[in-house]
Amino acid sequence: MQNLSRLAVRNLWRNRVRTLITLCAITFGVCGLILSGGFVRDIFVQLGEALIHSQSGHVQIGREAVFTYGSRTPERFLIENHGPLRERIATLPEVKDVMGRIAFSGLLNNGKTDYPIIAEGVEPERENVLGTHLRVVAGRMLTDGDRFGAMLGEGVARALRLAPGDQATLLVSTLDGAMNTLDIEVVGVFQTFSKDFDARAVRIALPDAQDLLATTGVSRLVVSLHDTESTAAVVERLRTDLAAEDLAVRDWQQLNEFYGKTVALYQQQFGFLKAMVLLMVCLSVINTINLSLVERSWEFGTMRALGNRARVVGSLIMSESAALGIVGATGGAILGIMLALLISGVGIPMPPPPNADMGYDAFIRIVPSVVIESWLIGLAATVVAAIIPAWRLSRLSIIDALRTRE
Repeated sequence: MQNLSRLAVRNLWRNRVRTLITLCAITFGVCGLILSGGFVRDIFVQLGEALIHSQSGHVQIGREAVFTYGSRTPERFLIENHGPLRERIATLPEVKDVMGRIAFSGLLNNGKTDYPIIAEGVEPERENVLGTHLRVVAGRMLTDGDRFGAMLGEGVARALRLAPGDQATLLVSTLDGAMNTLDIEVVGVFQTFSKDFDARAVRIALPDAQDLLATTGVSRLVVSLHDTESTAAVVERLRTDLAAEDLAVRDWQQLNEFYGKTVALYQQQFGFLKAMVLLMVCLSVINTINLSLVERSWEFGTMRALGNRARVVGSLIMSESAALGIVGATGGAILGIMLALLISGVGIPMPPPPNADMGYDAFIRIVPSVVIESWLIGLAATVVAAIIPAWRLSRLSIIDALRTRE
């Protein structure tokens, strides 16, 4: 077997031009898979982090009704006396912080017209730490010291022609059904990943929101984690701990349905790309092997005439293809990793995605699973492409094989 492998490697260099062309096809195919896979993974990571650190946090806890039929009136499904629950959650080692939010809908008036909004009462200082992907386009961030201050989504500010320093009035319905108003001062205008969110979002301090709604509760507890990768473990533990209580736990992917649809779309596109690379490599290797068979049939016929079995001839062809695949796939993996590091050092300026106004710098992430998968695809395509030609040659009679020599 060792002699057969050594002979297979030597045979590859008998026609160096053809071998190099095939190696280039395998190398660039594997390299393309690594780069495209790393690019797609970067989209997943950056999109997820943008949603987490501008809107949802890693995990949210609230009444089941808030996440189902209570989305229109979340202020009516509150968590009262939430202090002990927050302390319990904060003791988990994966948890960075726990903050309360109360969401409600109402009207924002600029003195001339009313505009429907979806407002949130938040804990400003805690939210500022979480909201690293929330971009302030005018003014500043809301702070704990801002009494009756508010931040407006860019779409809200544009629709009502409001800027930092302007006054506006919030009109909402309290939990008892009465109407209540709050005069606010705009301290900043923000922009998130979602254009639709910015078109309706208003943020005020949590104490102001509770006074406005005449309550001391919160509609959701937002959990910030040290590492996004630990989300699943934290959610599972919280669901176990809160199973006896009327509380639901949702992770950031469940809270952002858009993310799951985006991932499914890009995975389908990447799967199509892998199929195309597999087909390209197969066709290239089949062409190389078929040309080689035409030129070397007499050689294989001579091997058979000297007493070698058909399976030895087939094994030699498969060994040559395997060696070709290993060299090409390894070269493609090395080239792909080097290009990924080079491109990531510069970044790829990307335009805003659909339904967004914020562009970003994309990178090529080196994902071990993608590198291994791409290497295996390059090797498998080369070996699979050699199966039929090897079988056909092994079935060729010795006399017919010897006749092909020029």
